[in-house]
Parts: sequence; C-alpha cells; structure tokens
Amino acid sequence: MNPLWDYFWPIFSAGVVIGAFIGHFTYRQARSRTVTFAGGAAAALIAAGLWHGPIGGANRLSSRIEASARGTLDHLEMTQVSARLERDPLRRRLVLSGAADDFQRAELVQILDDIPGVSGVRWATPSKPLAKPADGVK
Repeated sequence: MNPLWDYFWPIFSAGVVIGAFIGHFTYRQARSRTVTFAGGAAAALIAAGLWHGPIGGANRLSSRIEASARGTLDHLEMTQVSARLERDPLRRRLVLSGAADDFQRAELVQILDDIPGVSGVRWATPSKPLAKPADGVK
C-alpha cells in the first residue's frame, strides 16, 4: 500500500480535472477571471474535503495501515499490543499501547516503522522504570 497512489492520487486527479475545466472557462472570459479562478479553487478544496471525510479516503487509508500493523503484531505473537493511527487530525503515525518490555518496545517501533504508509511509531505511554528497592531493604 502506497499513500501516494491509494490516498493522494484520486484527489490530485480531481484537482487537475477541476483546474482544466475552470481554466478553460477562465481564459475564454477575460472580464471575470478572478471570480472563475476563485470558484475553481473553492471547488478543488470542497472536493478534497469530501474525499477526506464523507467519501472515506482517510478511513480506508487508516484501516489498511492498522490492519497491516495488526497482522505484523499477530505474526510476532504480540497479541497484547494494539496499534492505531493518530487522529484529530489524521496522521500517518502509529500509536502503540499494551504490555511489552523495553526491548520489545524498541524493536516494535523499528519493525512497524517499515510498514508502507507509516511515517512514524510511538508508544502511548512511556515505559515505566523498574522499581528500586527502598533504603535498608536487601
């Protein structure tokens, strides 16, 4: 899965089509170029917003990346660890949570960072240091 082809290419294509259509009318009418150009820009922004939200481009991207991460975690037998993409706003960074020691945490960050479409990996909570014995306890 490649975010360029799966997520950005359809809206890029729509922008090119909208731009060509509006550009055709803009340069035929010399008196209202600014208004037509502004309308074309607004149409492209509306199309991008629709693609990201109601049409479901962002949900498809996030579900594919999360399914791939879940498959990798299952293959590594790390069933107690979960991976979700950051949301609000949607980012391509995976957030891991669950039970893992320091070695597993470090290795999972490196392994899951290699999943196509993931820009980074972090843990939801920092690892807890080992408890030190109280003074006088041997």
